[in-house]
Amino acid sequence: MKKKINIILTGVGGHGVITAANILGKAAVNAGVNVFVSETHGMAQRGGSVVCNVRLGEGVSGALIPSGSADAIVSTEPIEALRYIKFANNKTMVITDRTPVVPFTVSTGLEKYPDLKDVFNEIKKHALFFDIDALDIAKKAGGIVTKNIVMLGALSATGILPFKSDLLLETILQNIPDKYAEINKKAFVEGEKALKKLL
Repeated sequence: MKKKINIILTGVGGHGVITAANILGKAAVNAGVNVFVSETHGMAQRGGSVVCNVRLGEGVSGALIPSGSADAIVSTEPIEALRYIKFANNKTMVITDRTPVVPFTVSTGLEKYPDLKDVFNEIKKHALFFDIDALDIAKKAGGIVTKNIVMLGALSATGILPFKSDLLLETILQNIPDKYAEINKKAFVEGEKALKKLL
């Protein structure tokens, strides 16, 4: 296990990126692991870009991850994964939902969403790339709002976290209303399974 683990969580407003980062931080605290969590969410409430830095382990002394030093980039939207590729190196695991979120400027014809194949190929030039259908998994689990939990399940499956997936799932369940426990548990487990198939 590495002494320092750097994770970028990103997506667009409404995807629960900040919630996922906070849960990851709480799981680290529950595991007795040193952790820093920072967030930048600008126009997030309007569907803009959201990014959180999560730094775990011994010797972590600042909240922001230096360029080229992320161990994982986890994104709920493909373009957002590419947007923060500067944090990657050739060993970074980039995990993204493969479903685009079309911005207002695209839906009104002012801009064009890039071809997904081009987006994925560009990410592959810089990092180890994995895409899952997190939106579909979340729907099947019982609610699209669990997409962030699907992505946490996928991250857990990489084995880079300094605590077990059971502890992360337990922390998730501690931080949501009981009536949503089952769908979040299913979302997490299915996210794990989806990523494991790609490893």
